[in-house]
Amino acid sequence: MSTIKPPGLHRRRLIGVGAAAAITGFPNIGFTQARQPIKIGVPTILSGRVAQLGISSRNAMQIEVDAFNASGGLDGRPIELIVRDSRGVPAEAARIAREMISSDAVEFLFDAEPSSGGFAIHEVVRETGTVTLHINSETSSLTADPRQRFWNAFRVARQGIHDSIAGGYYAASVARSRNLRRWMTISPDYAYGRDTTAEFVEFARSFNADIQITGETWPRLFQADYTENITRLNQGRPQAVYSCLWAGDLVTFVEQASIFGLFAQSQLFAVNMADYTTLQQVRNLPRGVHSGNRYLRNFPTVPENLAFATEYNRRFNTFPTNWSWQSATAVRLLTTALRQVGGTNPREVAAKLKGMTIESPFGAEGTVTMRAEDQTLVDYAIGWGTTISADPFVENMQKADWATIRRLEAEWKRGKGWG
Repeated sequence: MSTIKPPGLHRRRLIGVGAAAAITGFPNIGFTQARQPIKIGVPTILSGRVAQLGISSRNAMQIEVDAFNASGGLDGRPIELIVRDSRGVPAEAARIAREMISSDAVEFLFDAEPSSGGFAIHEVVRETGTVTLHINSETSSLTADPRQRFWNAFRVARQGIHDSIAGGYYAASVARSRNLRRWMTISPDYAYGRDTTAEFVEFARSFNADIQITGETWPRLFQADYTENITRLNQGRPQAVYSCLWAGDLVTFVEQASIFGLFAQSQLFAVNMADYTTLQQVRNLPRGVHSGNRYLRNFPTVPENLAFATEYNRRFNTFPTNWSWQSATAVRLLTTALRQVGGTNPREVAAKLKGMTIESPFGAEGTVTMRAEDQTLVDYAIGWGTTISADPFVENMQKADWATIRRLEAEWKRGKGWG
């Protein structure tokens, strides 16, 4: 398994790209009509409460695609992204994916949906054989369950079980030091919320047997009013609350829960808080909320990560999200495979992706790997810290250990019969 340095975000390679693209649609590097573009379909959410996440996926892909095209593409063939709005509706995501494959003749798919749409697209590409990179679906079973694996589907997103092991270890340590015994949970009522919450609880209690779950509540995805859920939490009087609500849902919950005084009596452990779409949207961000990293420009603390955030902000006047770094990584993996193969043959590209390691500003130790055994991303940076009200928004980040994650993940899989 070799380590490859793919095209990155070096400013010298981006100079002039925007001007040429504005005139021709692609950088002016001598493409001819005979060099047909490599079409990649991208179903994602571009409207509604979490539109900014889908937009952030598209933005990050475009930065990487522009760099690839500016450096010559694949022997002169540029990449063309075809991005369409699913509105967060799984059936629409599946329909769009089918349309892209059948009518737009895309050669690859970047599934930029959350798990709800990701599983729908997964079944489409199981049938069509289109090489697909799932970019945002974090439900562990998508790749952990052998029944969900097939040759042409890869997950570039972080995975719930990895976050749950890291978060469970961190939460158990905090609970022990602060005597937090009574816990409740509030998470979205679909596969990601149910599975990830169960995994977090399992590992938190395995590290600290004193933790007791005294209640739970399951709001709908994209719910507008959390009064009923917050009332249930307040009545339960937990010392700590775990949540894997995300994006606009987490913003709305935190703002409403603050009004009802929930955080005066309970510490919040919100795995998805440390993402700029959330951190910068919450009015009066509570200090001391415990969160895993989603995307932070200062974690990992390497120049390449800061350069990614800086370039993204220069182009789009905002900062990247968790969906952004995953989308950028997907493009880097695929373009590296395309250049190694020297073409777009799906079987050959899929074979190259399996086991591939690339240098990455988002890696725990400077690289990330598409693990061959289950075709899922590993070795990305995971850490937990606490919120503060101003930039950098999260402090005292504690880095997770991937040796521990791998060992406990393997035990978890065996326990489910997935080993």
